[in-house]
Amino acid sequence: MKQRTIKSDIEIVGIGLHKGVPVKMRLEPLPSNSGIVIYRSDAAVTIPLKKEYVVDTKMATVLGKDGVVVSTIEHLLSAIYAYGIDNLRVVLDNDEIPILDGSASGYCMLIEEAGIQEQEESKKAIKIKKEVVVTTEDGKRVSLKPSNRIVYDFEIKFNHPAIGQQKFHFDYSIEEYKESIAKARTFGFLHEVQYLRSIGLALGGSMENAIVLDETKILNPEGLRYEDEFVRHKILDAIGDMALLEYTMIGEYE
Repeated sequence: MKQRTIKSDIEIVGIGLHKGVPVKMRLEPLPSNSGIVIYRSDAAVTIPLKKEYVVDTKMATVLGKDGVVVSTIEHLLSAIYAYGIDNLRVVLDNDEIPILDGSASGYCMLIEEAGIQEQEESKKAIKIKKEVVVTTEDGKRVSLKPSNRIVYDFEIKFNHPAIGQQKFHFDYSIEEYKESIAKARTFGFLHEVQYLRSIGLALGGSMENAIVLDETKILNPEGLRYEDEFVRHKILDAIGDMALLEYTMIGEYE
């Protein structure tokens, strides 16, 4: 397998989730072995997509370097990683990636419009050889297992009547990603949104770019895109965070 970039520059303007201000974003092709880099044009700082530059993960995955940050990167990275893009420059004029509709489907369309270019160098891959498990005190568990395929097998449990317990098994392909994962939107609870706005966050959040729930129900008038949209979005986020490996992961992420 060969490395990939996009064929041409492509640009959009969208709203940032937390500040609620317009953000101009341009995707540019890069040569083989360049990796994914994010350039803050307003601050003239380049942040490589590497795990050592992660500075926060509480409300979103945030990268930072020299006091300059880029927030809410996981939806864009999910599409980039799912399409097998290895080399790319993301140019931003603010500190957030546009939220679009709260899913990754808009980024899929952006990548397809720019086109995909196969490059000369071989793709870098990491194959899971033995199981690795991480658990937390509050019962969360994640593992990577050996497999000859790329698999995401997720289960979530929320004490909320509209979510409850959900499972989804995703056997990776680009087409299956577009159909089953990319369209799943981020979600949040009304009381959390109210708190976040009180501290100057989630100012760009709305039912146009997220599923919003009160204590008993979903507030979006159009309802869900999938019956189990919540667990599918957790897989979408996880795929985005796996881009920080800098390798194509071959194995099962549970």
